[in-house]
Amino acid sequence: MNPSPEKIKDLSLTGDNVDGGSLTVEQAIANLESADLGLRFYAAWWLGRFRIGEAAAVTALIKALEDEADRTPEGGYPLRRNAARALGKLGDRQAVSPLIGCLDCSDFYVREAAVQSLEMLGDPVCIPALIKLLALGLQGEQLISSKQPDLSQPYDSILEALGTLRATEFTPLVKAFLEHPIELVQYSAARAMYQLTQEPVYGERLVQALTGEKLQLRRAVLADLGAIGYLPAADAIAQTLAENSLKLISLKGLLEHQVNHITPSTFSEGAIKVMNLMDSLL
Repeated sequence: MNPSPEKIKDLSLTGDNVDGGSLTVEQAIANLESADLGLRFYAAWWLGRFRIGEAAAVTALIKALEDEADRTPEGGYPLRRNAARALGKLGDRQAVSPLIGCLDCSDFYVREAAVQSLEMLGDPVCIPALIKLLALGLQGEQLISSKQPDLSQPYDSILEALGTLRATEFTPLVKAFLEHPIELVQYSAARAMYQLTQEPVYGERLVQALTGEKLQLRRAVLADLGAIGYLPAADAIAQTLAENSLKLISLKGLLEHQVNHITPSTFSEGAIKVMNLMDSLL
């Protein structure tokens, strides 16, 4: 299976601003035990969508990670996928160990969802398990093949998680994926390498990718640059041939990085520049 190209972060609003339908929290939690697989699938999505962090919800979603009933003809586990995604959004670290267990699931998309949620939860205890998965594409510190795409693991998500978790000890393994035959994986590696080393060469590699021919990849790179807060990319982001909404999200990421590194009463020149660029896109 191909790694999912979707890199744009979930911009869901909270339940205060979005119609949550007729479900209550109690009903959603109860529906996770329903005999109706459709109700169970929707309940897992709903709990994550509306960030229902109650202990009973977290417990029920963790239990759903071991579900065997909701199975596709191809062998996938839809309920497990939704439960894994939801647990990342709820922010409860008791889900870390069960999500690590999901990295052994036969369903590619369950593994991908688990990796993404582990990144969101931010507990470095998962790093060895992520490295174990990443190493399946390596022989030592080299790719098993730089010509034949390895589609067996969600390498893009794994690399991004390692960057976010600051797994600096494993930088050489991350660097090897800069030569991966799939561009999306290359960009995830560049994103992680910048986070691990702060070396501009990796940020510039992403800036260059904004001029690529494929809109889907340009969208992905916009998300990468926003995630790492690479300020020199500001002008290139604003000029990218992509939707203004995605450029604004990327610039917002740059601005947040700037604001987090200055005193509350002042704005750096970089922050002011980014705000002006955002105004020009509105």
